[in-house]
Amino acid sequence: MTILSSLHTCPPPGPNMSYWSESNWTAPQEFVILGFSGWPQWLRVLLFALLLPLYLATLAGNLLILGLAVVDPALHTPMYFFLGALSAVEAAYTLVLTPRMLAGFLLPPGGQAVAPSTCAAQMGLFVALGGSECLLLAAMALDRYLAICRPLYYPQLMTTGLCWCLLASCCAGGSLLALGLTTAIFQLPFCRGGLVNHVFCDLPAVLVLACGNRDLQEHVLLAACLLLLVLPLALILLSYTRVLVVILGVGGAAGRRKAFHTVASHLTVAVLHYGCATAMYARPLSSRSLEEDKLVSLIYINLTPLLYPAIYTLRNRDMQGALQRVVGHGTPGTAGQADGP
Repeated sequence: MTILSSLHTCPPPGPNMSYWSESNWTAPQEFVILGFSGWPQWLRVLLFALLLPLYLATLAGNLLILGLAVVDPALHTPMYFFLGALSAVEAAYTLVLTPRMLAGFLLPPGGQAVAPSTCAAQMGLFVALGGSECLLLAAMALDRYLAICRPLYYPQLMTTGLCWCLLASCCAGGSLLALGLTTAIFQLPFCRGGLVNHVFCDLPAVLVLACGNRDLQEHVLLAACLLLLVLPLALILLSYTRVLVVILGVGGAAGRRKAFHTVASHLTVAVLHYGCATAMYARPLSSRSLEEDKLVSLIYINLTPLLYPAIYTLRNRDMQGALQRVVGHGTPGTAGQADGP
């Protein structure tokens, strides 16, 4: 699509208000995702060559975990149900963000022009998937708490029906949050033009283009960060603290080792996810550098999702055994309730 020659950036706004008068506020006919279009072509091609294998490996790893959790009966336990759901969310997250980012490396300078509806859809899907993942990690912590701290009641408590209800609640919560945030941002008038200084339609990068008073939208964004980051992380830390106390107090050395590996893997993923999200979004617009945010996005879009399959599979005997059985080189086995990475 040809980029309209009339697109211009807004003059620098104040912390909460644009310098444009209301008579000059116009809705952009399209947004232009700048990405790294200003970088030298050789460097953009190099980044494409480096990031494409990471994208394919991330997609393959998450789809492999999802496939094994579905087809192998030994993995039909609540822990692997949630792990398969997490992998599905990660695969969808990767598909929403990465292909357009990779395409931007190969396009001529000037950025990618997208319709406002396309920009809003990408933002909404990003928030929905990210929010669902935050809640899903909390559900996984609850599952591990019940499995290790309440083992006698675990089969009666963590039923298949409850697992599906928790998954549906996580997806519904992320979707409702995405609908609210996206609607709140796109109901604002935008300054003339729509140059998004990012690799996708991220919330802060689009919000800074808005005209008028942005206090409400910025407060909603910070409140969403509190709801999705601080509260689930507190629940996760409390759950795993209790789990560690129980692990250290009972059981044999082998059982403690398996349970500890499970907790360590889940905590590692939680720290990566919540750490990146907090660093990116739990800040006011006035303290942001979009150029820095754009560079950091290369990590949480390309590297962090790749680590999840590695963390959950490289040291996970159940997953390794399931893979061997699927390819026909293993013998049937079972996955214990508290066994894990």
